[in-house]
Amino acid sequence: MTRTAVVVGGNRTPFVKAGGKYASASAQDLLTAALDGLVARFGLAGQKIDEVVGGAVLKHTRDFNLTREAVLGSALSPHSPACDLQQACGTGLEAVIYASNKIRLGQADVAIAGGVDSASDAPVVVTEPLRKAMLALARARTVPDKLKALSRIRPADLAPVPPAVIEPRTGLSMGEAQALTTAKWGVTRAEQDELALASHQNLATAWGEGFYDDLVTPYLGVARDGILRADTSLEALAKLRPVFGTGDDASMTAGNSTALTDGAAVVLLAEEEHARGRGWPVLAKVVDAQVAASDYVTGAEDLLLAPTRAIPELLARNGLTLDDFDLIEIHEAFAATVIATLKALEANGTGAVDRSRLNVGGSSLAAGHPFAATGGRIVASLAKALAARGPGSRGLISICAAGGQGVVAILEAV
Repeated sequence: MTRTAVVVGGNRTPFVKAGGKYASASAQDLLTAALDGLVARFGLAGQKIDEVVGGAVLKHTRDFNLTREAVLGSALSPHSPACDLQQACGTGLEAVIYASNKIRLGQADVAIAGGVDSASDAPVVVTEPLRKAMLALARARTVPDKLKALSRIRPADLAPVPPAVIEPRTGLSMGEAQALTTAKWGVTRAEQDELALASHQNLATAWGEGFYDDLVTPYLGVARDGILRADTSLEALAKLRPVFGTGDDASMTAGNSTALTDGAAVVLLAEEEHARGRGWPVLAKVVDAQVAASDYVTGAEDLLLAPTRAIPELLARNGLTLDDFDLIEIHEAFAATVIATLKALEANGTGAVDRSRLNVGGSSLAAGHPFAATGGRIVASLAKALAARGPGSRGLISICAAGGQGVVAILEAV
């Protein structure tokens, strides 16, 4: 019997800028809140879920079992197993793919997938010399050995290493790497600001129409996404100074780049017949997915354009073109990332994206981007939007990720 994995619904916290209203909340707190909102929405209190899968990009060592701990802190049955996975910004979507494949294989009937990140709660690590000295101290058994270990520590070793999102192979931040791509693909400041404005306008419209009412649960007094600027304008965006890139051509600003964000998002998935038997909504099926990686270390390819390798593979396997999609979601790591992706898809022969179908409900520039939570946000909102359009409506998801990776997937309303 063919088994189909479907999206039943989703839930997330409102997303907020790091250092704001969630500054005192941990990643576990946020993920637990997202789970409990989903539990309340679908009456899952005390029920066993076949598997809960999630992850985070910024993790403390204490969070080695983050998703399981969030489950234990939630209203779900403690018999619900959980696992962590991580693929940088692709984590949430990869979690949905993982859970969907288990459903297709008959290893699960019901699963929850998603992710969380708190830039406010990012780990602050110690220097390498101090780490080695502390390990030696822990191994020491005699007082002389302990003193010897401590004697290795120098004053400079005591300074903490501040958190940073840096590519280990290149030493560049994601913004710095994207600035190279921005210049390479000739992405203009005007193009970036226009896309950023559209993101805020579309998200504001969606909130105003009540689209997110059954996808978001208030948390710590926050009821809507805190980064959203419904009143922004091209004039306001044009006044912002570049923060990435060098020279007169630098064009990436705080207004057309995603802000560091706190939040969590989860998706309820089920086998289609099982979902219908329980009277659950059946929004869209998870049709297929593809991952890819780019050769960004040598400079031959771009850090955040790996989805442009994955999308052609995915479309070819399913006999589809870009014109076959009613809605397309391209994660807005930076406005320039989206525009460069569109240019690259045209250049490699995949085709042109109809901009009227792109990120119609707003995306990461306006909502924010808690790294591992973005996939869950996109899957839940896209599934709902496709269901509203009717059976057969298709959606394409594209998410770039650190390490030169890309995760893409197809959803279809049923």
